[in-house]
Amino acid sequence: MEYKGIGNTGVKVSKLCMGTMSFGGIADENESQKMFDQCLDYGINFFDCSSNYNRGKAEEILGRLIKGRRDELIITSKVFFPTGSGVNDRGLSRRHVLLEIEKSLQRLGTDRIDFYFLHNFDESVSIQETLKTLDDLQRDGKIVYAGVSNWAAWQIARALGVSDRYGYTAFRCVQPMYNLVKRQAESEIFPMCRAESLGVVTYSPLGGGLLTGKYLEQSRSGRLVEDQRYASRYSDERYSSVAKGLVSYAASKGIDPATLAVAWAMSHPDVTAPIIGARNSEQLKVSLNAVNLELDPQWRHAMSEIAAVVAPAPATDRSENITDN
Repeated sequence: MEYKGIGNTGVKVSKLCMGTMSFGGIADENESQKMFDQCLDYGINFFDCSSNYNRGKAEEILGRLIKGRRDELIITSKVFFPTGSGVNDRGLSRRHVLLEIEKSLQRLGTDRIDFYFLHNFDESVSIQETLKTLDDLQRDGKIVYAGVSNWAAWQIARALGVSDRYGYTAFRCVQPMYNLVKRQAESEIFPMCRAESLGVVTYSPLGGGLLTGKYLEQSRSGRLVEDQRYASRYSDERYSSVAKGLVSYAASKGIDPATLAVAWAMSHPDVTAPIIGARNSEQLKVSLNAVNLELDPQWRHAMSEIAAVVAPAPATDRSENITDN
């Protein structure tokens, strides 16, 4: 396993991160244990979680699994999405963040979370208030570093400015969506992270399963059929054409398309580690195999060309080299 530094924190993590969204949901505790052990066998030391995954069950299971080896592992969690039915059981208010960090620490059975992510942008709360709350949590030793997920580049940049102005802890890692059909992060988020020395831990390298090719069949089941969020996210017909192209290309190389899709996301120079996930250990192994696949630059280029129909728009209106006004 290759280990990479997260930005300029000095913390090194495996080049794949295991996502635990299935723990306590479609994967029971026994299957979660199998996948956890499987990851350890591959050298993974990086596990991603959230307070809202399966109503906290994912954190509870992960907490039991890391017992006795906590200091060997890098653990994340997140806050924003609803964790209860109450009107205040969501968002990035100081109140909600302080309540949720205590619950997460208890469920995980740990005294600190290595990277604590704001899971989405909350326009109803002052950025300054939320950043001050993260700063307090870091000073109290409850989080080691702060991170952010699903924010636009301008929102992240604004927050970095606020942190610098008031001396608050700044984001050290960003968690955007990134796969062959969702490449928007290439336009502004990746360049910003490079300029600010931020770690980049991407999620959904398989596009909710689209890039495995299984949804090209008539008889199908899974998130893109069963979960309206994913169905809407990947409904563009162009995405299916990319999946077809990837399946064909993978067949020509004798490699599973899922392995290639993960390897493609992992090969971007700005990506620290993609987050992989699975329903079971058999499904997980296909993604883990990307660890042993060093993607040839020509292969990456060919795969990117397959996805060119959904390539990200340029970050500005003018993409030509400008030498004068």
